[in-house]
Amino acid sequence: QVQLVESGGGVVQAGGSLRLSCAAPGSTLKAYTMGWFRQAPGKEREFVAAISWSGIVTYYTDSVKGRFTISRYNNKNTVVLQMNSLNAEDTAVYYCAAAQRITAVQTMAVRGADYWGRGAQVTVSS
Repeated sequence: QVQLVESGGGVVQAGGSLRLSCAAPGSTLKAYTMGWFRQAPGKEREFVAAISWSGIVTYYTDSVKGRFTISRYNNKNTVVLQMNSLNAEDTAVYYCAAAQRITAVQTMAVRGADYWGRGAQVTVSS
């Protein structure tokens, strides 16, 4: 079992930035493909970004390309989602996710993850 803990959510004005972090106390994130998903009110959870266990390969949903960046720091056991140029459509609960490291980032986008965090609220005010 992998426990994932998100931090860094909050309220920001449109056009602003936020940085989400995901930690895994007691686990080694290097063993996993990592990703972020989000769920807006009244909508299904959707894929946002994923990164391979090595950090070499990343994958984004079209709506965040050029605005969001996913990174991982295996030596610190942390995954980060830097979110810039935020808009109201980005308002959602953001979930950190982990899948076995053989999982390709594109596969994670479609099939989801093996482990999930509890989520962090991101609210963008216009």
